[in-house]
Amino acid sequence: MPKKRLVIFTGAGISAESGLKTFRDQGGLWEEYRIEDVATYEAWRTNMPLVIDFYNQRRKQVMESQPNAAHKYISELQKEFDVHVITQNIDDLHERAGSKKVLHLHGEIMKVRSSVDEKLVYPLKKSEIKIGECCEKGSQLRPHIVWFGEMVPEMENAYLIAEKADLFVVVGTSLNVYPAAGLLNYVNMNTPKWLVDPGDFNLDYIRNLKHIKQTAVDGVEELKKELLKNP
Repeated sequence: MPKKRLVIFTGAGISAESGLKTFRDQGGLWEEYRIEDVATYEAWRTNMPLVIDFYNQRRKQVMESQPNAAHKYISELQKEFDVHVITQNIDDLHERAGSKKVLHLHGEIMKVRSSVDEKLVYPLKKSEIKIGECCEKGSQLRPHIVWFGEMVPEMENAYLIAEKADLFVVVGTSLNVYPAAGLLNYVNMNTPKWLVDPGDFNLDYIRNLKHIKQTAVDGVEELKKELLKNP
């Protein structure tokens, strides 16, 4: 008998428990930087050194962080389910925890790509890229990140994965904001759904939803126990 397809959509809340700053919360990164200065193509064009330095710092933080228990619980669920992780996060903590099927909507901090050919993507083993480091076509390497105003190339693949979910879980982001809200539109209304997030949201409009009002580590532990009762 094939395993049930468990689709887990994760946001900044799961990485926050590994010590990575979120962008929008109080004390988050956007209090230190203006979006326009570090996370747009215009910023890259006008102040490349600042953008490169910003992502070098982010990459160093990711390399120094470790997957937390929530990442590991999700990985462990692969024993009983066909687990597909869709994440807004640019870190590699899901992969380092052992998850095999991970789709990054907003890019990956541990990869770089050509600034003239988006198909030329390279893994990065070090924390820094420097001005003058180029791809095989001679263009400056840029972070493999989806900046504000750019297309989200993996969005269609995320919709296809969500459509086929037998079970659908959201961890560390609300279902009232996009892209989580948009993904939900592709999940069958009769599919069992869970939201793991400590916030208060109006979720009455979502059928077959259970809200586990806890942070990622505690909430995913509770979710795992519940799922394994009826794999």
